[in-house]
Amino acid sequence: MRPAQIVPLVVATALFMENTDSTVIATALPAIAKSLGEDPIALKLALTSYLVSLAVFIPVSGWAADRWGARTIFRAALGVFMAGSLACAASGSLAGFVAARFLQGLGGAMMVPVGRLVILRSVPKAELVGALAYLTIPALIGPIIGPPLGGFITTYFDWRWIFLINIPIGIAGIVLATVYFENLREADRPPLDVVGFGLTGTGLAVLMLGLATIGRHLMPDWVSWACMAAGVALLGLYLRHARRVAHPVIRLDLLRHATFRAAVTGGSLFRIGTGAIPFLLPLMLQVGFGLDPLSSGLITFAAAAGAMLIKIVGPRILRSLGFRRVMVANALIASAFLAVNGLYTAQTPHWIIVGVLLVGGCVRSLQFTCVNAIAYADLEPREMSAATSLASVAQQISLSLGVSLGALALEGAAGWHGRSEIAAEDFGFAFLAVAAISAGSFFAFRRLAPDAGAEVSGQVVARPADGSPAR
Repeated sequence: MRPAQIVPLVVATALFMENTDSTVIATALPAIAKSLGEDPIALKLALTSYLVSLAVFIPVSGWAADRWGARTIFRAALGVFMAGSLACAASGSLAGFVAARFLQGLGGAMMVPVGRLVILRSVPKAELVGALAYLTIPALIGPIIGPPLGGFITTYFDWRWIFLINIPIGIAGIVLATVYFENLREADRPPLDVVGFGLTGTGLAVLMLGLATIGRHLMPDWVSWACMAAGVALLGLYLRHARRVAHPVIRLDLLRHATFRAAVTGGSLFRIGTGAIPFLLPLMLQVGFGLDPLSSGLITFAAAAGAMLIKIVGPRILRSLGFRRVMVANALIASAFLAVNGLYTAQTPHWIIVGVLLVGGCVRSLQFTCVNAIAYADLEPREMSAATSLASVAQQISLSLGVSLGALALEGAAGWHGRSEIAAEDFGFAFLAVAAISAGSFFAFRRLAPDAGAEVSGQVVARPADGSPAR
């Protein structure tokens, strides 16, 4: 097999493990909350702590790979993720579970971005869309089997067993990386921006802590607001710091590339809605409609199945229509399918819900294929490491915001109806709110040039380096 095939498949083991883990947890969330004696909405801390850990440590993933080698960091990250999984299984309190999820996030922050970096440095631009398809198709198997598997284990056994699924997958990833990865590193490596890492890491952590705890009395409201204010202030200091140092930990100057800027800004808005789905949908089906975890998982897996189906035809659609036309229209279509989730009732036939989730998964996946590919269309090879870090940080922040904002909308709807506990009718407003945010990505994608990313989409054949006509 060529590098464009084998390398993405190896990286897919990490993405498979991460995606399986996240979908299994989403399905088991109400059961975990009951076992720990917590309100289900309080378990959003377990989701956001993982995503915040990703956002905190991703900026140094590229530097670490350049310092110690991509293969070394990738294998170590898999080991840390497995250790976090074992800690999750052993947790007996909300605080312990949140801490274990943070440890998992440390592993995830290194393994997936570093794996993606290996792909970007091993695969020609003209083969990038195909390589990303090889990466995501196996990885999408995780979200397909995750909800039914998590529901089955939670319903008939104990939720703690769901975290042990990661162990054999992680071991397989370590073995395959040892065999097929080169220990790629950059000889010309800038020093680590320690001050910038401290400002961004602390700023993101306290900002997301404030957002995740506001409204449910997990902490006094004034503490939550103080955390958010401190986070914004620290991130503002980083913006000032980044303009003064030669090698900032997050290179914001990369946003000068129109394609990369659209992928980061538009992609972040779009992912806010998507980030809310794994939190809102299982809660609606189990807490709102009274389904057991297995029945819930057998419904929610349809979204991942749809995502996998579109990967097969996605490159053809891009070659035919180009990035801009697809992304502009699809931003609104996918957001509409997200809003429709709020129209379900306990009497809605399950086949209708499955059908909507299947098609919605298709259109969302097509959008992510576009965003992930066009982000690197105009970047130089030496910019790939920094761009991967920035894009990954933006992705995790937006997913975490999706969980936090979805929970806030859900709590707000319950408060509007004069209740302290959530009910089925509260989910309509929550889905509509996050869908409206996702639809805002339309404006970012609309600013792209009509031929943006033509080389990556396959509409234009890359010109040889010597300037001769392409063949």
